[in-house]
Amino acid sequence: MNTPDSPWQAWYGNQALPTPDGPLCLAFDGPLARVLINRPEVRNAMSEAMWDLLLAHVQTISSAPQIKAVLVEAAGTKAFCAGADISEFAQVYATPERTRVYNAKVQQAQIALERLAKPTLAMVQGACVGGGCGIALACDVRVVAQDARLGITPSKIGAAYSLSDTRRLVALVGPARAKDMLFSGRLLDSEEALRIGLVDRGCDNAQLAEVARQCIEPWLNNSSHSIAHTKRSILSIAGIAPQADADLQAGFENCFAGPDFAEGYAAFLAKRAPRFQ
Repeated sequence: MNTPDSPWQAWYGNQALPTPDGPLCLAFDGPLARVLINRPEVRNAMSEAMWDLLLAHVQTISSAPQIKAVLVEAAGTKAFCAGADISEFAQVYATPERTRVYNAKVQQAQIALERLAKPTLAMVQGACVGGGCGIALACDVRVVAQDARLGITPSKIGAAYSLSDTRRLVALVGPARAKDMLFSGRLLDSEEALRIGLVDRGCDNAQLAEVARQCIEPWLNNSSHSIAHTKRSILSIAGIAPQADADLQAGFENCFAGPDFAEGYAAFLAKRAPRFQ
C-alpha cells in the first residue's frame, strides 16, 4: 500500500502501487506507466545496470497496449537524477571497447525512451544533471519544481555529451544556448530553464505532482492512435527519427478510417465524452 513517505505518490485514481523494489522500478497504474528512479541515497545516480533496466522497461511499456502514457519520476526530493554513477567510471571506461559498450547502453536506453510511441513526461525536482538531464530531454514534456536545477556538466570532468544528447538539447534551446550550457557546465534554475525552452511547465514544489497530473490527464483520455501519429510526425520533422513523407501522409489518412475517428466525431455530435479503444 502507498504510505505518505513512499516514493510512489498516489496518482491515477489513488490506486495503491507495489512497494518499490530495486534502483529503477516500473509499475502500471491504470493506463499510466510509471518509471521510478529509486536511488535517493546517491541522488538517483544511474548505474550501468539501471541503463539496462531503463531499456527493458521501455520495451515492456511499448508492448503493453493498455498503457496510454508514461511518467518518469524519482524518489526523494534532492534530485531527479544526478547523472551517471561516477563511482563506476574506472570500470565502464577501462578500455576503448568497454567504453563503446557502456556508451551504447546509455544511448540506446535514451533513444528508446525518446521514440516510444506513447507520450512521456519527466517530473523533475531537485538536481537534474548530465545523464539525468539526458533522460528528461528524451521525454516529450518536462514539468519542474521551483527548486529544480538542470545542467549538463561533462566539460567539468574532461568528457563530452553524445551526438544524440546534444541534438536533443539543440532542438530545444538552439545552438547558442546549447553552447553556453555545454561549454560552462553551469546549472540553470527552473526559471531560466523555463524561459529558454529547456522545460515546459514550472510550479511550486508542493504543486509538482498536481501540475504533472493535469498535463498527463488529457493524454489518457485522448486517442492514443492520434497521439502516436503526431509524435512520429514531430520526430520526423525535427530530424530525430526521419520517415518518408509518403509514409507519414498515409498514417495521416489512415486516422480518418480508424475507429477512434468514428468514435470521436460520434461523441462530439452526441455531446458526450469519447470512449476510445
